[in-house]
Amino acid sequence: MNRTLKIYVSVLVLLFIGAIIFEVSRPKPVDWTPSFSEKHTIPYGLKVFRDELPSLFPNDSIVNLHRTAYEFLNDHYNWEDSTYSIKGSYLKINPNFTIDAVSVEKILEFASQGNTVFIASEQFPQILQDTLQFKLKNNYSFSGSATFKLSNNAFKGDSIVASKGSSNYYFHELNKENTTVLGSQKFKEEHINFVKIKFKKGAILLHTQPYAFTNYYLLKDTNYNYVSDVLTYLPNGTVLFDSDYKEGTYTSDSPLRFIFSQPSLKWAWLLALFFIITFMLFNAKRRQRAIKIITPLRNTTVQFTKTVANLYYESKDHTNIIDKKITYFFEQIRRDYHLNTELLDDKFISRLASKTGVSKNKVQKLIQYILALRTKTIHTEKDLVDLNKLIEEFYQKK
Repeated sequence: MNRTLKIYVSVLVLLFIGAIIFEVSRPKPVDWTPSFSEKHTIPYGLKVFRDELPSLFPNDSIVNLHRTAYEFLNDHYNWEDSTYSIKGSYLKINPNFTIDAVSVEKILEFASQGNTVFIASEQFPQILQDTLQFKLKNNYSFSGSATFKLSNNAFKGDSIVASKGSSNYYFHELNKENTTVLGSQKFKEEHINFVKIKFKKGAILLHTQPYAFTNYYLLKDTNYNYVSDVLTYLPNGTVLFDSDYKEGTYTSDSPLRFIFSQPSLKWAWLLALFFIITFMLFNAKRRQRAIKIITPLRNTTVQFTKTVANLYYESKDHTNIIDKKITYFFEQIRRDYHLNTELLDDKFISRLASKTGVSKNKVQKLIQYILALRTKTIHTEKDLVDLNKLIEEFYQKK
């Protein structure tokens, strides 16, 4: 791994560690999602409420309905005598209680046989409103906080001051013959928010402020007293808690399910993926492509020289060859030893022998032979061979 690559890897690792430390150390934002799930600990979950139900009904059985109310009640319905094999209270808390007409009829039928239905919601199906003869109204112009209290003087001190989540839904019209007012809410004006409606042998309890039963309000001050007082209107017996988790609800089976369920792990995973992709892009960009091997051109100087020499030799032009060899020899003397070759006297011979280290006799013999060849107009092959021999001996003796 080269130095540059090590620097890139080190920077990426430091950024990754820094991002994890920042994500872990920063305050976790509050999730205000109104889930109304008994498994959620967020402000608007119902975990505290569900966990405390056994303490409010110590001698009763708490049953979680992981199916629809219709499916559960239908399985406990005796078709021979048209009765239910289970008795108790049906309990549902959700701001949007939207179910189909068949399910509403099944719940009302369950209540008609001496059971109790408790629903805390801001909206009720129209068929339920028509059957029980009540109407809701919502004052959208409300502002500030509201006070929820019960009508029974025994619960006079157990009120709730609501500042978050609550809306101003209230009962606008009621059938006074079968309805008992159990509680009210006050923003600027006071309105009814909790009623008990008789329905044949049973009763329907309706509350328009489901947020009062969430974790946020139950853990605040002494608000749990208000919720406890509300639930005292449920008779002893089995409590059928309509769970937010139903059978058949899709749950991802991905190995990353837990990682993505935790914000810190989710961000760590995404950052790691981002850094890996970035590293791959930089590495791919900087990696040198394979260089194509190109065979270099051959040096044909020797072959060319041999070819030219053969041409001269075959033409028997010895005089021309001798002249070129002498010219080349003196050119090399001038370049290598910086001697003037115009005057080939004893002084020149002495200086050349001194600079080259060749004996003076050898140098003198070569120079005298060159002078002798220059006096001749026609040269033989023997003259060329002798000249070449003397030149080679000059270079060998250097």
